[in-house]
Amino acid sequence: MKKIITLVALVLASVTAAHAQFGVIGGFTSSSTDIDTKDFVENAKNVSLYHVGVTYKVDFGGGFALQPALSYQMKGANLKETFDSGTSAVDASKTLETKTGFAELSLGIQWGPDLVAFRPFVFAEPFVGYAVSGDENFKGAVSVGSEGVSLNNDKLNDLVQDAKNKLEYGFGIGLGVDITSHLQISAQYFMNLGNLYDEGEFDKEAALTAVKNSYKDINNYQGVKVSLAIFF
Repeated sequence: MKKIITLVALVLASVTAAHAQFGVIGGFTSSSTDIDTKDFVENAKNVSLYHVGVTYKVDFGGGFALQPALSYQMKGANLKETFDSGTSAVDASKTLETKTGFAELSLGIQWGPDLVAFRPFVFAEPFVGYAVSGDENFKGAVSVGSEGVSLNNDKLNDLVQDAKNKLEYGFGIGLGVDITSHLQISAQYFMNLGNLYDEGEFDKEAALTAVKNSYKDINNYQGVKVSLAIFF
């Protein structure tokens, strides 16, 4: 017991002795559910969203630092699928745009040399979050020659929203730079683990089959984030 108390005291003492700063963070998030290179530009254009929150950086010396953050993180995906109807005059397609807002807690683990005027660093960042908002837009369309009919199923959009897994978890890896002690710029690639949807919910509703097929293995969000943090 004494050893545990001593260990806790040492940890608390090291945190107290470390240089710590509170800050705000925000930036650009681009995500999709497919890392296919040929679709990257289109996906980035269609799902350019954002994140905003607060952060707290603890510098332990020797280049090491911890930086937890609590943020509101918007992630999304846009998928368009065209399929052959069997005749050259008829084309059928469906599009699915989905967005989710997560309350997300992350823990950045950093290392980089202090070069006085600036500090470049690499980092790994596990995160966990809970969905607090969402928006769905599933459309099916059939065109015959130059004529077309658009189908927008509001009920299906509600079913898609209900079928999402609310809990998210994953990790990010990236690069950043501290400019003096008050400004930080970072970029990372992130990946949500687990499925975007609860497959059990799809089994209950035959109407969700088209959505499941569009997302293939129901991949979760993955993409890039660019962040700016200001410390006080």
